[in-house]
Amino acid sequence: MRTSSPSSIPRRAAIGLALLLSCGVTLAQGYPARPIRLVVPFPPGGGTDIIAREVANKVATSEGWTIVIDNKPGSGGNIGVDAAAKANPDGYTLVLGQTSNLAINPTLYAKLPYDPVKDLAAVGLVASAPLVLVVSATSPYKKLADVVAAAKAKPTALNYASSGNGTVAHLATEQFQKAAGVQFTHVPYKGASQGLTDLVGGQIQMYISSVPTLIAQIKSGQLRALAVTSLQRNRDLPDVPTMAESGYKDFEAVTWFGVAGPAAMPKDAVTKLNAAFNKALATPEVQKKLAAQGAEVMSGPPEKFASLIRTDGVRWGAVVKVSGIKLD
Repeated sequence: MRTSSPSSIPRRAAIGLALLLSCGVTLAQGYPARPIRLVVPFPPGGGTDIIAREVANKVATSEGWTIVIDNKPGSGGNIGVDAAAKANPDGYTLVLGQTSNLAINPTLYAKLPYDPVKDLAAVGLVASAPLVLVVSATSPYKKLADVVAAAKAKPTALNYASSGNGTVAHLATEQFQKAAGVQFTHVPYKGASQGLTDLVGGQIQMYISSVPTLIAQIKSGQLRALAVTSLQRNRDLPDVPTMAESGYKDFEAVTWFGVAGPAAMPKDAVTKLNAAFNKALATPEVQKKLAAQGAEVMSGPPEKFASLIRTDGVRWGAVVKVSGIKLD
């Protein structure tokens, strides 16, 4: 039987290492080699879900990738974001986060299971959208002043729905109540569909959410939009006044959406994903589809998104502290 000489062992080890490194390079160059999971931390049919599917479909088509949407709703988006933050950081699990679960919840929740700055790697911004306050088409309220008058006449009698505690909609309405000197009763839902059903059915008097969540029902005539929370009117709802035009100067609350993954994701995967999403967002097709949903395309490098998470965390954290809201 032939045995290896001592001198041949280092040589073989070097060859093995070279082959291993070569394989690693090939794997990196071949990313993604299997389906990518994009976690949406809200139920199907809501604004976050609609935006995720529109953009992911374009990326998948353009790049020849497979992107699977995984809806994980609950706890204001915390459950889905936490699942993505704790996933294997191999570049195959992403999340479409937004202002509420990346910038607001770290201050709002006493024990948030993740830190959006430390536990997530920003991939890139996708879109932004104002909120819109709506009532049922059969509601007696024709303008925002009617709602304020009713709330002053019967404090806490009016219920308003949002997609969860701590969402931008929740905090924006808290700000509005303080500005108007009124008090509503908050009814949080896990997502948009049940809240819309209860609004149309009369159990809820108002709903405030992102324009992409509610625009289809507004345009179909099911809902009446009373005000948007951007400083300028929304181009897809040109007849709906802003909060500022309705008497609340400088009132602004805009939600943004962005893709992130586990903090230890490979940098080359982040770079490749960022380029693919920016490419999709630059197409007229995606811009038109998002605009039809009342959203505005955002893009840019990962660093831009990471900076926004930090700065808006400070901004909304201050709002949370002033409001006195704290969740477990």
